Amino acid sequence: MTEGTPLCPECDADVEIPSDAMENELVACAECGIELEIMRLDPIELELAPEVEEDWGE
Repeated sequence: MTEGTPLCPECDADVEIPSDAMENELVACAECGIELEIMRLDPIELELAPEVEEDWGE
């Protein structure tokens, strides 16, 4: 992993990434609570996590 703490794309706060994090894992911003998806680890790239939509059994 690269050095440095990535910033939340929503509120620009530092986002802590666990040392055992994997790509496509979800992490939450401690400041605003938004869920972020780890797109890449080297360098760390975060994006807003996609919202889960209900299918209502369809």
